[in-house]
Amino acid sequence: MAKLKVYIKDSQHEVKIPVGIRLLIRRCCQAVLTTENFGHDTEVSVSFVNNAEIRKLNAQYRNKDAETDVLSFPLCEGDHLEYNTATGFVLLGDIVISMEMAVKQAKMYGHVLEREVAFLTVHSMLHLLGYDHETSPLEQRKMREKEESVLEKLGFARDTSFITPDTQE
Repeated sequence: MAKLKVYIKDSQHEVKIPVGIRLLIRRCCQAVLTTENFGHDTEVSVSFVNNAEIRKLNAQYRNKDAETDVLSFPLCEGDHLEYNTATGFVLLGDIVISMEMAVKQAKMYGHVLEREVAFLTVHSMLHLLGYDHETSPLEQRKMREKEESVLEKLGFARDTSFITPDTQE
């Protein structure tokens, strides 16, 4: 099995990162790489930021002056792979997650923060591997099916991760 290095940085102070989130992110990254048969030793960077920072990045890199939940910055294009010359690992890219937005969306969709962070990580990893849901409805459908398949393997099946009516306040 190929090796994976995930570098995680918490650059925000608004949301306390729950115990186990870092391990969950590593598991998500590995699950996507395994599912996609990406057989290279790989490095991925994941950063937790606040809404103000992700808005700034979204404006700077996508010309969208709005908060978003996650941004992906792939370093590979098509068949061209970037390598860390010191380690020989493929530099897949960077994932930036707004933890404020993750908390908001978890509440909005009625599931735990861990599932939301898992979804955002899996979604972003697929972007790093070249998937783009914004190109067509078919590509959006393919990407969503891959996301749900990986999340199910990780124990976050859609039908089991939502809050049931009798657990709501």
